[in-house]
Amino acid sequence: MAKILEAQNKLIQPAHTDPSRIRNFCIIAHIDHGKSTLADRMLQNSGIVEQRVMRDQYLDRMDIERERGITIKSQAVRIPWQVDGEPYALNMIDTPGHVDFSYEVSRSLAACEGAVLLIDAAQGIEAQTLANLYMAMGNDLTIIPVLNKIDLPSAQPEKYAAEIAGLLGVDESEIFRVSGKTGEGVAELMDAIVEQVPAPSGVEEAPARAMIFDSVYDTYRGVVTYVRMVDGRLSPRERVSMMSTGTNHEILEIGVISPEPIPTEGLAAGEVGYIITGVKDVRQSKVGDTVTTAIRGATEALEGYEDAKPMVYSGIYPIDGSDFTNLREALEKLQLNDAALTFEPESSAALGFGFRCGFLGLLHLEIVRERLEREFNLDLIATAPNVIYEVTAEDGTVIEVTNPSEYPDGKVQETREPVVQATILTPSDYVGPVMELCQERRGQMGGMDYLSQDRVELHYKLPLAEIVFDFFDSLKSRTRGYASLDYEAAGQQASDLVRVDILLNGEQVDAFSAIVHRDAAYAYGVQLTKKLKELIPRQQFEVPVQAAIGSRVIARETIKALRKDMLAKCYGGDISRKRKLLEKQKEGKKRMKSIGRVDVPQEAFISALTSEAP
Repeated sequence: MAKILEAQNKLIQPAHTDPSRIRNFCIIAHIDHGKSTLADRMLQNSGIVEQRVMRDQYLDRMDIERERGITIKSQAVRIPWQVDGEPYALNMIDTPGHVDFSYEVSRSLAACEGAVLLIDAAQGIEAQTLANLYMAMGNDLTIIPVLNKIDLPSAQPEKYAAEIAGLLGVDESEIFRVSGKTGEGVAELMDAIVEQVPAPSGVEEAPARAMIFDSVYDTYRGVVTYVRMVDGRLSPRERVSMMSTGTNHEILEIGVISPEPIPTEGLAAGEVGYIITGVKDVRQSKVGDTVTTAIRGATEALEGYEDAKPMVYSGIYPIDGSDFTNLREALEKLQLNDAALTFEPESSAALGFGFRCGFLGLLHLEIVRERLEREFNLDLIATAPNVIYEVTAEDGTVIEVTNPSEYPDGKVQETREPVVQATILTPSDYVGPVMELCQERRGQMGGMDYLSQDRVELHYKLPLAEIVFDFFDSLKSRTRGYASLDYEAAGQQASDLVRVDILLNGEQVDAFSAIVHRDAAYAYGVQLTKKLKELIPRQQFEVPVQAAIGSRVIARETIKALRKDMLAKCYGGDISRKRKLLEKQKEGKKRMKSIGRVDVPQEAFISALTSEAP
């Protein structure tokens, strides 16, 4: 332990660290295969986290991550380690596993030279395992295959080692077997990382170039930027320039995360750390930008990241209209922490002012909404998610539709919707139910491969609109939770789509409009009109709730009027008097209906528009 701490103290001055002693790697895996648990054991083995402050999922900083047991944000940490008495610095990045956060993984891979591919010894290779593996191979990283959870009674390390060996073309003996829970095999894995992962290549004498791979907003210190030094070195009090925005700042603090931020004398080529410049404007620190010195700096920027392309759009509105400005500030700060989030202002006749936000998937939408409500104390409505359509109007103009209200009225030449290439891994017993589900969702089969005798990989081309709601839930329920899904954008295809409008008392309510396939339009209309009939309180007059495609009504429900007993005061007497009172009431109802507006309570919008909408 004394040697480890001594090594840590030597490596805490990065300005003097030999790049050959640095190893940059990340842990990639499918969701729930034990990345965070393995990272915990690595931290414990190195001795940089005291036993009294150690906790499960140590690197997961957000409450929402700990509650759900998933990683949402990549976390970088510097770990000291010794091999044969020689000190090394391991810069580790723990990455998310869910498909919605694959953008976080791609950014982490760009900052590393190696990747630990983690596979659950009880579940084997899953869809996201393959996706992350191909991403790492595309970045030309050294892959270290590892079987985790070998301590489980249901673990089958021999079986899955053969699968991995066949996939990577390596010998089964080269696959590490570890237990993140008990710590078995973790020290040997850390030694192997030092031996197998190449040291970072960078020219220390060249002008400084650092890649921003993440950033967070601190209320007191402003923007904290996480960087990977590629060339040169940066020191405190040095003036730096952000190459894409052209802004200059002074470095107030520079250091490493080990695992808490530790100020240092500077960062040199090959190292990973953080920079604080005191900037409060979140737009001046973009992920993927290159940081260089303001004087005699680099002229050529590093190849940045591709901008994440939103897959799903949803409107986010504050329940209290006066929170609109607070929502804008909250989204700007959250965007700094989550570069895949996009937003632009929009307004709705029913919901007021809000933002149309782009997300990578439904879980991403759910997490962003929950973070906005928790971290910024906002009450929000999120409209039903929809995807981007490309509509060719009758006159030949092409319109990009991110909101059903933008869909043109009247005839259209063609509507194109986004499609995805989906990879589904399932036990062979469930191939039939999976194929049936994909056909129900308008899927086209692309192929089927057997990874082993009892595991099948299915390839389908599916419309994105069909999978953003409950496809994953249906897939899990039909396969008893054994199937896994990964997908990537695969262009667009022409489809017979229509806009279904909801009319209340003859007036269209834009917030309830939706774009659906013509074959599913009737079912959608019937479902939503029934739901709204239950949610909207009765008025003084009869209210028709209609679903329509253009001018053609396809479904209708009627909210009955509240009736007042006009004859309560008549104790007998002539029937003509009673008839006169009823006629008077009838005229009043007719007049009220012609000028009356339907009061739709906030709860009805929330219930009809959230993710649980039909």
